[in-house]
Amino acid sequence: MKTLYLDCGMGAAGDMLAAALLELIPERDGFVSWMNSFGLPDVAITQETSVKCGIAGTHFSVKVHGEEESHDHHDHEHHHHSGIDDISHIVYDHLPIPQKVKEDIMAVYELIAEAESHSHGVPVSAIHFHEVGTMDAITDITAVCLLMNEIAPDEVIVSPVHVGSGTVWCAHGVLPVPAPATTFILKDVPIYGGSIQGELCTPTGAALLKHFATRFGEMPVMKLQAIGYGMGKKNFEAANCIRAMLGEREGKTDAVLELSCNVDDMTAEQIGFAMERLFDGGALEVYTIPIGMKKSRPGALIRVMCREQDKGKLVRWMFKYTTTIGVRETKTQRYILDRDVTMMDTPYGTIRLKNSRGYGVSRSKYEYEDLARIAREQDVCIEDVIVAVDK
Repeated sequence: MKTLYLDCGMGAAGDMLAAALLELIPERDGFVSWMNSFGLPDVAITQETSVKCGIAGTHFSVKVHGEEESHDHHDHEHHHHSGIDDISHIVYDHLPIPQKVKEDIMAVYELIAEAESHSHGVPVSAIHFHEVGTMDAITDITAVCLLMNEIAPDEVIVSPVHVGSGTVWCAHGVLPVPAPATTFILKDVPIYGGSIQGELCTPTGAALLKHFATRFGEMPVMKLQAIGYGMGKKNFEAANCIRAMLGEREGKTDAVLELSCNVDDMTAEQIGFAMERLFDGGALEVYTIPIGMKKSRPGALIRVMCREQDKGKLVRWMFKYTTTIGVRETKTQRYILDRDVTMMDTPYGTIRLKNSRGYGVSRSKYEYEDLARIAREQDVCIEDVIVAVDK
């Protein structure tokens, strides 16, 4: 499974993330030239080598009218202010990029707008981005979304985020670090402060992490293939960078128990009822295998796969719903693909699409129950429903 791990031990800003991801791709110069060809007004993008605390990395530089913005995202009251509609117009009508990337960019902006709206107590429509409406932020966010699309990780795991400490100046006065908008975006995310005075995580950085993270946590066991260092502009006592690590992680494994019993004196109907009840009791899988038993009797092996926490109940239910007088237990390890379900709109209503991926495999299939329901309603066979839905 292709895993991207982002180490945010010095927080996150849009330009730092863009630089770290840029170091992971082979054609860096080509990417920067391509972005410069978008024709964003008065914007010039360069990548520069930057050294912090003896570590070399890349600084992603965006100059607007020949000047580089300060990422202290608060000294911007003198800028042209843009509302979310202005930004949507630039993104959807003027950027020659895939539709999916445009949607990612706007999703990040909506996170920021919602946070600013909440912090200032005004509706989203009244939010004018001081920091973020400027061209450099559009450029940073676009770069990160394009690079994420190009790298295409199966999962993005982000470390707990270091937000800094102290206070920061803004148009409205002195604010605590992290700024209120940043704090709002990072709800439900593990964050921490520390001895470093200053704003380490900006609202833009927070929104990008929140949008792309599959989850937040420790670095998993993975084989590294590429490492990128994205440098911030300021100098602190620690190297001011985001480290992006791209590698392969073994697909998921988990431990399960197999509970088995043999029976030779139950009817098929009784076995069917027992299987239904065991599924209701939390079994992951219940199946039967025909076996030959003593005195030449045909019988059935009933096998239940379950999690450790459900074992006690399922053992009791095996004794309750089958005629067995003994249940065997085996601990096993299984390899599983990551699974999720997406909803898909069709002319027949919404149906569920079951997706699974990992171990270099990716596949999807329609939920059988939904296909069967449509087939009954339309009085057609299931194959016809699949053909219609595929269209």
